[in-house]
Amino acid sequence: MGPPATSDTVLREPLPWFARVVLRRPLQIQANLDRIAAAGIVERVPNVWQIFVGVLRMWYRILFDNAGIGTCQSDPVRPTRRARLFEHRAIRLPFLLWEGSVVPLDLSGLASAPERLMTHLLGTHHDGDAFFYDLRILACHPGMLEELRRRTLDVVRHDTPRARWLRDLCVYEGYHEHVLAAVERALRGEWRVEAVSASTDTSLEAYLDWCAAQPSTPAATRVAWRRGEIHLGAPSAERTA
Repeated sequence: MGPPATSDTVLREPLPWFARVVLRRPLQIQANLDRIAAAGIVERVPNVWQIFVGVLRMWYRILFDNAGIGTCQSDPVRPTRRARLFEHRAIRLPFLLWEGSVVPLDLSGLASAPERLMTHLLGTHHDGDAFFYDLRILACHPGMLEELRRRTLDVVRHDTPRARWLRDLCVYEGYHEHVLAAVERALRGEWRVEAVSASTDTSLEAYLDWCAAQPSTPAATRVAWRRGEIHLGAPSAERTA
């Protein structure tokens, strides 16, 4: 499932205890940042503290700008009773947690193993091109995009109880077909996504760019916060390539 953090993985900078609690697995995040750096995905790779600030930004969105999370404007709800029930996000959430499809303490996705990311992509609805964020992380683990393609094909091609469950859990018609098409694009090296609303990051690059632009240490962050230079609700720069 791709190598986890090893004894050779070390944090590049000190990390306060509260950031370690929020991030859960900072060494795994560092290992994934090292993979991202090796893959040359972005010019500036943020450090783990900057990822922590980015996670705070994600929490801000969940708490104050969550209207579009888990919803879809372009595809209809599946005609099953279960899908219509799961259209209500408050009812859906406990089942997402039970499935292990959402991990509230890993909003960046960088602390998760590839297995968890695949579970997330197959069981949690992503609107538009939003699943490219997780696909980009998976691509840093050899063979994982191919494995996700195989699992998505199982859902798309086979009418099994498991496939029906995942389709209903994702609520909207055609979701897994969209994931499959995105995985095939990713396997061809096509990572371009459509421009999105200012409050949403659909690409790992956009998230990393935002994080890398933040102060790189806790002390510098405190100073910037007091000066009003950090805005967790500020729109992220649109990135289409």
